[in-house]
Amino acid sequence: MRSTSSTTIRTRRAVRIRAAATVAAGALALSLTACGGDDDKDANGGSGSGDKETAASVTLPKLDGESLSVAAVWTGAEQKNFKQVLAEFEKRTGAKVTFVPAQDPIINFLGSKIAGGQPPDVAMLPQPGAIKQAVDKGWAKPLGAEAQAELSENYSRGWQDIGKVGGKSYGVYYKAANKSLIWYNAQVFENAGATEPKTWDDLLTTAQTVYDSGVTPFSVGGADGWTLTDWFENIYLSQAGPEKYDQLAKHEIKWTDPSVKDALTTLAEVWGKKDYVAGGAKGALQTEFPASVTQTFTGGDQPKAGMVFEGDFVQVNIGETKAKVGTDAKVFPFPAVGDTAPVVSGGDAAVILKDSKAAQALATFLASPDAATVHAKLGGYLSPNKNVDTSAYPNDVQRKMAEALLAAGDDFRFDMSDQAPQAFGGTPGKGEWKALQDFLKNPEDIAGTQAKLEADAAAAYGG
Repeated sequence: MRSTSSTTIRTRRAVRIRAAATVAAGALALSLTACGGDDDKDANGGSGSGDKETAASVTLPKLDGESLSVAAVWTGAEQKNFKQVLAEFEKRTGAKVTFVPAQDPIINFLGSKIAGGQPPDVAMLPQPGAIKQAVDKGWAKPLGAEAQAELSENYSRGWQDIGKVGGKSYGVYYKAANKSLIWYNAQVFENAGATEPKTWDDLLTTAQTVYDSGVTPFSVGGADGWTLTDWFENIYLSQAGPEKYDQLAKHEIKWTDPSVKDALTTLAEVWGKKDYVAGGAKGALQTEFPASVTQTFTGGDQPKAGMVFEGDFVQVNIGETKAKVGTDAKVFPFPAVGDTAPVVSGGDAAVILKDSKAAQALATFLASPDAATVHAKLGGYLSPNKNVDTSAYPNDVQRKMAEALLAAGDDFRFDMSDQAPQAFGGTPGKGEWKALQDFLKNPEDIAGTQAKLEADAAAAYGG
């Protein structure tokens, strides 16, 4: 998951981050020693492991003979699990659904499909900014009354609003992410005598303790630029505060602002520390996100790194190793750099590109607790749907993260790069992704990085 996305809607909201940070940090702290044993209950509708079915909460039309396609950038287990949700929709409606693998940036992928006369019926857009672009280009179709009713029933106002453009609902935020987590190899920490940090200074102390034990502290998936933007955003939100975060997200202040310099300087305390990043900068820039996770939890007590920063969805990748979440793989909230620990969220929204009874029915289903419950049981997934019973999640770690997300209500900040125009915040080899990859390579060049970020932002935001 490229992690999440954005328009400027969320930044219009003057919500407070402190309450969310306190709730999330507290709930996550409870999860750190939780065991990761799977619960074997089935999801609503019974499409998962074939156990007892539960009553459907949403009524769907009969769509025998209808077909539709859904495009998303999801791969691997993420794609496999979503296909089980689509299978449940097929089972309930009789429709045939085809999954279309997309590439980043998805707006460009969709543009080529539309130009060729073959747009998917529905696209899962990982940026609110991408939703706005799809609306501005005339591609996206408004959600119908049934889907809007499910949104009103099941989502907090904040999650409804970030799927709107010009006051109309276009996106169903089906999948959410808590992007303020650091996962660690429990055996490495035990061997080193390392402790879970609460502050940035504590994190640097923990990293040095891990390093002194003979293990590289951090694994960084630098080949995927979005992982680097997540590092920056968490530091910036905690250090500069939510008001500045909102201003920078809308480009109301420049990337040459002193607050950006401060955040990059802090980030360089990890990226610029010799031998703190697995493989060095060169190795990190050749490491894709999935490998950055798995290399932290393979290799016995001598993995390539002791910690990896990323969201709750890391559990999918940990599941590809022998490590067990909550036992071998533990997690702590991203430490406070300023007064408050950051809470950065992301998400993927279902957007209709070809309006039809079937497409509207799928959007309605994805806005219901039924679809989310199927997916929740499979792990590596969080739903912003407040009516999903958290008992559906497969382990205590996942349950605590879901509870924290829901408890935050509207008090969250959406991923900053995903709020930006995709040319700046969501395109491989360009904009913020490329500037931070270059910064990882040369973390001494703070001024040059700021200048490049500002030039690219100004072009993308139209000055």
